[in-house]
Amino acid sequence: MVKTKLLHDGWKFRRADEEDWLPASIPGCVHTDLLKNGIIKDPFYGTNEHRLQWIDKKDWMYETSFDASDVYGESSIYLVFDGLDTYCNVYLNGALILKADNMFRQWRVDVKSHLKERNNALQVVFRSPIHEDLPKLEQLDYKLPAPNDQSELGGLGDKRVSVFARKAPYHFGWDWGPRFVTSGIWREVRVEAWTGLRLADLYIRQDEISAENAALTAIAEVEADAEYRGLLKISTGAETWETVADLKPGLQTIELKLVIKQPKLWWSRGLGDQHLYHFEAVLEAKEAPWSDTLSVRTGLRNARLVRENDAYGTSFYIELNGVPVFAKGANHIPGDSFITEMTRERYRHEIESAALANMNMLRVWGGGIYEQHDFYELCDEYGIMVWQDFMFACSMYPGDEAFLNNVREEAEYNVKRLRNYPSVVLWCGNNEIDSAWSEFNDKLGWGWRKEFSRKQQQKLWQDYVDIFHVILPQAVDKMLQGIPYWPSSPMQEVTGDINQHALTQSTRGDIHYWGVWHNKEPFENYNVHIGRFMSEYGFQSFPEYKTVVSYAEEGDLQLESEVMMAHQKNGMGNRLIKSYMDNYMRQPKNFPSFLYMSQVLQAEAMKMAIQAHRRRKGFCMGSLYWQINDCWPVASWAGMDYTGRWKATHYYAKRSFSDVLLSIDGTSKDTLTIYAVSDLLQPLSGTLQVSLTDFDGKLLHESNYSVNADANRSTQLLALSKKELLKGADRKSVVVSAVLNAGEERVQADPYYFVPFKDMALHKANIKINEVEGSGGTMWRIESDTLAKDVWLSAEAEGEFSNNFFDLLPGKPETVAFLSKTGAGLLPGQPGVLKVSSMADYTLK
Repeated sequence: MVKTKLLHDGWKFRRADEEDWLPASIPGCVHTDLLKNGIIKDPFYGTNEHRLQWIDKKDWMYETSFDASDVYGESSIYLVFDGLDTYCNVYLNGALILKADNMFRQWRVDVKSHLKERNNALQVVFRSPIHEDLPKLEQLDYKLPAPNDQSELGGLGDKRVSVFARKAPYHFGWDWGPRFVTSGIWREVRVEAWTGLRLADLYIRQDEISAENAALTAIAEVEADAEYRGLLKISTGAETWETVADLKPGLQTIELKLVIKQPKLWWSRGLGDQHLYHFEAVLEAKEAPWSDTLSVRTGLRNARLVRENDAYGTSFYIELNGVPVFAKGANHIPGDSFITEMTRERYRHEIESAALANMNMLRVWGGGIYEQHDFYELCDEYGIMVWQDFMFACSMYPGDEAFLNNVREEAEYNVKRLRNYPSVVLWCGNNEIDSAWSEFNDKLGWGWRKEFSRKQQQKLWQDYVDIFHVILPQAVDKMLQGIPYWPSSPMQEVTGDINQHALTQSTRGDIHYWGVWHNKEPFENYNVHIGRFMSEYGFQSFPEYKTVVSYAEEGDLQLESEVMMAHQKNGMGNRLIKSYMDNYMRQPKNFPSFLYMSQVLQAEAMKMAIQAHRRRKGFCMGSLYWQINDCWPVASWAGMDYTGRWKATHYYAKRSFSDVLLSIDGTSKDTLTIYAVSDLLQPLSGTLQVSLTDFDGKLLHESNYSVNADANRSTQLLALSKKELLKGADRKSVVVSAVLNAGEERVQADPYYFVPFKDMALHKANIKINEVEGSGGTMWRIESDTLAKDVWLSAEAEGEFSNNFFDLLPGKPETVAFLSKTGAGLLPGQPGVLKVSSMADYTLK
């Protein structure tokens, strides 16, 4: 069997131009090692980011020693780095054994001839990514567009070098993240040794999946040091298959057909179970006492991107096991500026939070990383489909032979690394580059093309085509069967002769709609600009007070203080939040109140967008807001802040993404329309109750209607005259409630108000909170004497509530449970001291 020796202990590091060594943590990076040794202060605090830009201009040396007596006698010995960030030379006992230049690739080196039985010296010398790539920029007669590269903050002026490095783009800054250009050994490093043969990889290719049969091919990659006659066995525990293989020296593959009758399928959350099969491979050499084993876990499912002509244009949706799925979720960015700080527990919190918010998809955005295995394993377990970008975003890239070859190796490695995860249902070439460049329409795009001569434009576009229309789809086809590839998000079509760029009201492809926010359009435009798949849209808010004071002093709590501006990467972002707040909300009475109001503002925007998309289910089949998480504590588009605390948006999303949504559409001047949007695969029949109540809880009138809701569709249940509903009541002090009772399903719509929040006749509420008897302090009953708008429960303990930021009417109490944040996930727990407040507590009137 293969012997594995981790090399994570005993490391030290230093600046290449200094002599003093300091202890290092592996996996890790220079920034976290400097922080742990007290050389730098917390990079996220205050404006410390600005004072740490010197780090990426230095070269850094890492060193350790190890004994190899436990592997020294094996015939094959390799040193394996799963992640080197990014430009470095590796020396073993003084010999240069490796030159690495890609953060996203694994590096394997045969070291048998260099290895000693004891006291091996291993050294990794990281070169400054800035100094490495500046000459590449200087060699070009043009500058490649990279608007999110914060080169000015890095002391480089307009010299944006991020595009030359196969390294996480967000390390160079983004409009929600800081600029920390890291170096280090960021994934596992180990020695692998064996004699005879080893199983290098096992892929369970899913040839044809149905409820009756799963036709599979097990593809085992085998490495042998001589010729052997081998026997390969594949087992699921319940069944075993085997084949004889004649092995030759070197790498080769063995294929074995498998059939599973009546397979248990893998489904996304809400549609069925997330059944996962464990396949174990055993490879034996008949002439020698050598064997090796390798196991993988995968789910059996049939996933395809359906792009077919229909009455509207061309569809765009994921079909899972024959079922059209409306994708509900968000975009995911790396959870930390320093990736090795992400633990399985932190990943679990994000993925579990997504599932608890009724999401079924996350998009791994192309400016981050190909995520750690923990991320995909948890998505498999919780039923979260993954839209997986390759790591290219918002930039044009070089097209020289060395760069293209590097990209090809990166793509093939990562598709191969992730191909057994059933959650990965789509690969996408890049984020926004096609629409930014706009090759086929001079009137669209981000204005990049006008900066270049026609000859330069042709060169840049050909380089783009080589990467995103040749290399990347070839990698998907070579390494993976049955998973679709989409060249860029957003796009309309894959063509070479028409306008293929996504518009805000396209009937084809996917859309990033940023009219709200970037173009300062009103929230109501979310009801207008709806495409076949909304893969990006968003609105910013601040994190809560408890998070803000983790990076700012009390004296910094002003909207445009130096610290607040340092933690707002979108230029005029803070003023934009304030401007939208002025349009829709009452004035907050102080800065902590502004934080709360910003979260409600963001949540209302996202609710409007999500429900508009879902009401158009059938035409629109996906709603992924920007973004679910943060990489540092900051004002941003995230629905959960850096600590994992749910903002108001996450609670609103939970309600708006529910498997059966009752949605009240009041966009018409004269009519209220009520929809039932169902993701269930069975129709619903029941009673719809619609009532009008004043803010003091007085029922003004109520009506009941028999209704039917179609399976897996959006159904218009009812259209009502606003005038008849009001019957002369004061628009500023009444609310419409709607409840659908259909068998075991009881679905309540979010309340509908006739005026903007700033015009509502709100009064300060007397909110009572009482422990539910027998709950052990984990459940609480909340009630109010008047309308309490956006009731916010905050706890002393870290955790989340089953519901929060909800509206509470007199006589309609709400029962909520507290979920403690633990290493094993969100579990029922005690919140400690509870505080409750509502919108009237935070406004001036």
